[in-house]
Amino acid sequence: MDAGNSSEPKVMWRPCKDGTTKYRLLKNRVEKKYNCCFEDYKSFHRWSCQNYSEFWEEVWTFTDVKHSQPFIKVIDKTKGIADIPEWFTGSRLNFAENLLRYDDDNIAIYSTGEGCDGIATLTFKELRQKVAVYASALGRLGVKVGDRVVGYIPNCPEAVIAMLAAASIGAIWSSTSPDFGVLGVLERFSQIQPKVIFSVNAVHYNGKVHDHIEKLEKVVEGLADIQKVIVFPFVSTGPCEIRNIKHSILLDDFYKFGLENGEIPNLTFEQLPFNHPLYIMFSSGTTGAPKCIVHSAGGTLLKHLEEHAIQSDLTRDDIMLYYSTVGWMMWNWLVSVLAVGAAIVLYDGSPIIPQPSILWDIVDHIGVTVLGTSAKWLAVMEDRDLKPGTSHKLERLRMILSTGSPLMPRSYDYVYRDIKPDLLLASITGGTDIIACFMGQTWECPVYRGEVQQMLLGCDMGTLDINGKCVLDEDGELVCFTPFPSMPVRFWNNPDGTKYKKAYFNSYPGVWAHGDHCRINSQTGGITMLGRSDGTLNPNGVRFGSSEIYHI
Repeated sequence: MDAGNSSEPKVMWRPCKDGTTKYRLLKNRVEKKYNCCFEDYKSFHRWSCQNYSEFWEEVWTFTDVKHSQPFIKVIDKTKGIADIPEWFTGSRLNFAENLLRYDDDNIAIYSTGEGCDGIATLTFKELRQKVAVYASALGRLGVKVGDRVVGYIPNCPEAVIAMLAAASIGAIWSSTSPDFGVLGVLERFSQIQPKVIFSVNAVHYNGKVHDHIEKLEKVVEGLADIQKVIVFPFVSTGPCEIRNIKHSILLDDFYKFGLENGEIPNLTFEQLPFNHPLYIMFSSGTTGAPKCIVHSAGGTLLKHLEEHAIQSDLTRDDIMLYYSTVGWMMWNWLVSVLAVGAAIVLYDGSPIIPQPSILWDIVDHIGVTVLGTSAKWLAVMEDRDLKPGTSHKLERLRMILSTGSPLMPRSYDYVYRDIKPDLLLASITGGTDIIACFMGQTWECPVYRGEVQQMLLGCDMGTLDINGKCVLDEDGELVCFTPFPSMPVRFWNNPDGTKYKKAYFNSYPGVWAHGDHCRINSQTGGITMLGRSDGTLNPNGVRFGSSEIYHI
């Protein structure tokens, strides 16, 4: 097609060519090792796709993945993406060990939300100690490698601690937020037969307290394999009454159970293969029960490290607030920020209660450097005529990330006019299916109005028309041509892989079809997202199929 027909949209932000970033350090390392030269981001991206085995090996080394056994082979390049090849065979590692590599007094977690008095903190040292106690208690309950531990839980430190504790002993974590109804939760958790569930007495949302005990009781009744239910009083509503919930125990008693003679036990990490299951995520299409997507510990870790360290250039000085629930993959993505030693902010509740400026207030109070949100929330901010650039200092804020739905061109205008003119606004896109991003942020390229900046390194993306022909500057189906580490390892309870193949490889044989429509600008390299192509709804980033609309 004639690329000259494409138009270059307005430049909203330009990168600084000075200074050292992790991207530049990695690029220089690759240039020296492989005797090549990359004139720009696009040329390095092209190399990373053509040489994906070498690229991901360099990411492994550059980000210092903690492991107990080295890999024998990165990947079998005779296998295509539809063969779902294994990565880093022979290596052994632990996801939690990589997220807890720091053991100091730097703050790891800030937490607050609706109904909270102030902002609570946990240092990396304190986080490690709590994970050690939770892991000890889970082990004493009989949780072992491959068992499922789940959370029906708000976005709070206890959720992060429970997940890391489960991962440390090789159990598989899955979670959903308290706003899900009983049937929606059972449609998910009943498929994976969890042994332990963490939950709460009540939650705050939209200015009200919502009791959670009755829903939890019904969920537990519907899960035949549950052996222990750990409940904590997230909202102060008087005594936490759990006697009608089978196998239940209060978190305080669970914690005491994990101590060794009243002392915090040593934290150990089960060493597991790269492809060992870490998370089970849920996503659905237009028919049937939610799909149970299994993501590996190594693949999730490596892809998140690339995005946080190399694409976002996060350091130990950064603090990221990403507004999410535990039922959205952005929560998993956020928690991985701990692996680079940066801090995360957990906020639970409405993002506009008690006042529409609540997230901006937190940004100023804590000194948030990266704010993650949804395109819808930014539109609401503009509709309500909020001007944070005037009402707030935003001194440390250097990047805003947006996902969940396409970011409209007017939102780019709003951010650079009314929030902060010199920050990086990045629309990022990926999803539950890959627990990561395909396209998004880089400090190396301009931000163009209405466009996702670039394809991420190691992601060999393109658009195909209805005939399977590669197209530029016109609408097409978003596809990926070569393997990447955070591909699902399998679907739960689908040993022959038929559901996996149907989900991603039915449309174009041998090519991953992601279910998104988009348009790639041949001049800028930017991408305009046009919405879902598979009939799936995507409110606030959480996908629902039409079969679920009346059941959640």
